[in-house]
Amino acid sequence: MESAKATLRFLKIAPRKVRLVADMVRGVSVDTAIGQLTHSSKAAARPVRKLIESAAANAVHNQKLQRDALMVQTITVDDGPTAKRSMPRAHGRATVLRKRTSHVNVILSEKTTSPEEEVTVPAAKAKTAKAPAKGAAVVKKAPAKSTSKKEA
Repeated sequence: MESAKATLRFLKIAPRKVRLVADMVRGVSVDTAIGQLTHSSKAAARPVRKLIESAAANAVHNQKLQRDALMVQTITVDDGPTAKRSMPRAHGRATVLRKRTSHVNVILSEKTTSPEEEVTVPAAKAKTAKAPAKGAAVVKKAPAKSTSKKEA
């Protein structure tokens, strides 16, 4: 199965926020992913959409794949370098601000549906009671004792 990939490095958005967008498009077709990202209000949606479009262009131009048959096989978001800045706080103190960056990798592949890949679910077997094993002790329940008070 042929695939095409594209990489986006040093994106100035925290990986935690980019992963929210990446989870939306993982495993869907390219056209569906671009439609979802176009209408998303997340800041990371635009760079991820451009990355998927770049990977689709790589697939069409370099591997001669059909754009309609492409799907997002994998999309990973990794941590990039973190820039540290200081922020003044009360009583002359300062705290560290971490300006996080992300590296995003996407791999597109052709979606194929062949008869071998279709998964069939076997029918559930009917449950039956097991017969007791030979020589096993048979437990009998004793009759319940009545605990009633006698009137005097």
